[in-house]
Amino acid sequence: MAKPRALVLTGYGINCDRETEHAFNIAGGEGRRVHINDIIDGREKLTDYQILAVPGGFSYGDDIASGKVLANKLRTNLGDQVRAFIEKGNLAIGICNGFQVLVKSGILARNVTLTFNDSGRYEDRWVHLGVRSDKCVFTKGIERLYLPVAHGEGRFTDGRGGGKMIGELKMNDQVVVVYCDESGGEAGGAFPANPNGSEADIAGICDSTGRVFGMMPHPERFLDFTHHPNWTRAKASALREGRALPDRGEGLKIFENAVSYFK
Repeated sequence: MAKPRALVLTGYGINCDRETEHAFNIAGGEGRRVHINDIIDGREKLTDYQILAVPGGFSYGDDIASGKVLANKLRTNLGDQVRAFIEKGNLAIGICNGFQVLVKSGILARNVTLTFNDSGRYEDRWVHLGVRSDKCVFTKGIERLYLPVAHGEGRFTDGRGGGKMIGELKMNDQVVVVYCDESGGEAGGAFPANPNGSEADIAGICDSTGRVFGMMPHPERFLDFTHHPNWTRAKASALREGRALPDRGEGLKIFENAVSYFK
């Protein structure tokens, strides 16, 4: 069987495309970086792929708001193509800036947004996550994750909705990952377990089908165990205790789930 193909979007200011491409490749798929203009101009066809990935970075310098310019460009030029791609049964994932793009383009969710962190600064740290949805293709078989975040506008909110949209997301099993404390209990909005002040501790959501997923933390930055910030300490402890070290990072499972969906 041919390997599932993942189109990893790249363009002005996107800077996590190579890591995301690598993630799909080592997960058993065929990742390929494609510039957004090549799709718009018809040099590349979305229909030749099964997975669309919008990686992290600072697309168009995050002018106006994070992900807003790329979201407008995607919606205006490729909105119909992306909708047809998803309706056909394919997958899409947006990570960090890509999550912002999927939300602000209306591809993933409406009447919610991602805005400035409550801390008022860029947050670059590792966070604990709990999986709360059985619907999402990307998180099948995962209960908890430990991943890095790196963003200045990651606070998930439904703005002036008074929690209505978040309530609907919860009711429809679309809240996929939430920020947790080290023991796995929900962060309850407390910093730094919740690094940005997201309402209901939301770190990622999916659409009603479970095939479109967006998250602020970066799974592509934890593909190998040596990416863990304390891996040398863990290695020393394992050697003393005669334990084997894991040979993979926790983020890899997300990409493996996407690839396995088509096998």
